[in-house]
Amino acid sequence: MNFGEMNWSKIEEYLKHDDRVMLVLGACEQHATLSLLTDSKIPLALAEAASEKTGVLVAPPLHFGISPYFLSYPGTISLKSTTYLQVVEDIVRALYWHGFKHILILNGHGGNTPAKTALVEFANDHPDLQMRWYAWWLSPAVGEFAKAHGLEMAHANWEENFTFTRIGDAPRGVKPRVVDLNISGKDETRKLAGDGSYGGAYQVDDAIMQEMFDLCLGEVLALLKFE
Repeated sequence: MNFGEMNWSKIEEYLKHDDRVMLVLGACEQHATLSLLTDSKIPLALAEAASEKTGVLVAPPLHFGISPYFLSYPGTISLKSTTYLQVVEDIVRALYWHGFKHILILNGHGGNTPAKTALVEFANDHPDLQMRWYAWWLSPAVGEFAKAHGLEMAHANWEENFTFTRIGDAPRGVKPRVVDLNISGKDETRKLAGDGSYGGAYQVDDAIMQEMFDLCLGEVLALLKFE
């Protein structure tokens, strides 16, 4: 259940019995052979699956994030960090104004992490608001899952290669891990990352991906309880 399926009066009616909402923060950036919206598609899929089970509303996703390092890859659209932080705060402010007092933010992009700290300032001024932040790939359980399967997690490799993020076929095999300890600009990043993947296996069996998705969904459902 999402905002696009409702009008204002239905939102008003929803708020009479539930003040929870899920907000997806994504990005539009290169992901090797995967969709430019991979960082939105994964948390949005989790949000939609959780909504089906709980009835909790899903707000419109923010498909643009902070991705200056990938601007040499056509299709990447990046917001300045100052712009992004203000946009996220404005979205949360509007949700709060309407009566959403429990907000679960599903973030799909590491570059968006500064927003988590910025929202603490908003929380300080609104003590009746409860917010939670979930970045699925940083979950300890997901890390253990990857380790159990002998897989290394990295940008645009197997960990983001779901059936719904694929655009064409991924290369076979394993790419050497890309490591950059510098604060590199967009052109240097493209030279270093090449096709855009940061290494590891490009793709694994869909059954493994479904198992990981179900693991993450379980964590999202637990977070929605706001206990």
